[in-house]
Amino acid sequence: MSPPKTPRKPASGNGNGKAKKLVGLVELLYSQMEKGEIPSLDVATRTKQNIEYSESSGVWVYGDATSSRSAKTARGALQLLKTTSVVEFLKHQLEVDKSSTLRELYYISENWEDAKFPDQNESDRLIEDLEILVELQREQFHIRSEESGASILGPLEIRERTRRGPKKIHCEDDVGESGYTIPTQVDNIEFLRHDARMVVAIETGGMYDRLVENGFHDDNDAILVHLKGQPSRGTKRLLKRLHGELNLPILVFTDGDPWSYRIFASVAYGSIKGAHLSEYLATPGAKFIGIQPSDIVAYKLPSDKLTDQDIQALKAELTDPRFDTPYWKKEIQLQMDLGRKSEQQSLAKYGLDYVTDTYLPERLQALGALKK
Repeated sequence: MSPPKTPRKPASGNGNGKAKKLVGLVELLYSQMEKGEIPSLDVATRTKQNIEYSESSGVWVYGDATSSRSAKTARGALQLLKTTSVVEFLKHQLEVDKSSTLRELYYISENWEDAKFPDQNESDRLIEDLEILVELQREQFHIRSEESGASILGPLEIRERTRRGPKKIHCEDDVGESGYTIPTQVDNIEFLRHDARMVVAIETGGMYDRLVENGFHDDNDAILVHLKGQPSRGTKRLLKRLHGELNLPILVFTDGDPWSYRIFASVAYGSIKGAHLSEYLATPGAKFIGIQPSDIVAYKLPSDKLTDQDIQALKAELTDPRFDTPYWKKEIQLQMDLGRKSEQQSLAKYGLDYVTDTYLPERLQALGALKK
């Protein structure tokens, strides 16, 4: 097995430094009030109009546009109260070395009287604000999402740092056919060795199981990653590390609809609402091997009629800078002309082995990822 290019040290657990950065926001507000100023915080505007391409990192990041959280209005003052309440909670959480989920944070706020959140969407957005303001990922101040259940299977040996100590795992020999479950904090994983030539990231569970059952990973020295729809941060971070540290190509295999194209875009370029994390999570070298609108014609695939929501999503993608390439404009326009969409599993029209014996080899050969 070949070793990775460079070993990676586990992420630091410097809770005091992170707490200091969070508390610095509150100190800024107090400083503004001491000067007789109306307290406020400026946060990057999270819209597609405010993302721009970074030449240095090859991903889409936020531009200079900001929106203000200001005590000038009652609504703004309440938002700042909620911000300071969350900072106080996170500071305590770091000091006692505990963690909580986004859902738990929402319920914890029930005890905060005026500062409690009416719904989880608001508390989630505030956590995103804090990530931007203090330039830390939420995992670094011990906030995590619910486990995604995404998994990885293939010729890769890792060492995971757990609360019970380091644990060495081979992601094929030491796990069942469902694979190794990807943890929330992927930077606690060290890559030891691998025999892989590529990583195939798969949108749906049915297609992941098909590739496993057909032995695609064995026949092609591939690491398979089940994305489980829109991938979690941990999954995207793992893909970025597999590409950057092991120099493995990342190939994203999805359905052929606008929502699946956004799955690819979030892996390759970053998401619009998470553009502050693009340089940490996105893999600009990722390639799309999902069902293309042109495949619906070329392979005569079974298809469904586009819904009104699908059509609106496709129109939005035509103005999305992440899809501003000749390839994507041509494919998206073709799909709108066809008025149809197809799933990965529509390839079963030609038999259960067709996807691994014909479709994927043809796509991979066209990309130069597989020799003829």
